[in-house]
Amino acid sequence: MKWLNAITDYQLFLKIERGLSVNTIDSYTRDLKKLTKFLKENEIKLSPITIDNNIIKKFIYDIAKEINPRSQARIISGLRSFLII
Repeated sequence: MKWLNAITDYQLFLKIERGLSVNTIDSYTRDLKKLTKFLKENEIKLSPITIDNNIIKKFIYDIAKEINPRSQARIISGLRSFLII
């Protein structure tokens, strides 16, 4: 599964199944794009199906330097929902 397809499916899930607001969906989408950027910059070629917890931990550690704890919590929550960790 490709990232773009997975993100699109996730957006639909958030809208239809969870009934989240457009702003929340946009935030979760932005967070996933940060993850895909991180993967690309670090030359990590994993799909949404094959990504593992260690990579997610590295991503969270990397972004924790730049964002506040509340945003970190939102990103972690979104990743859990997306990846079903």
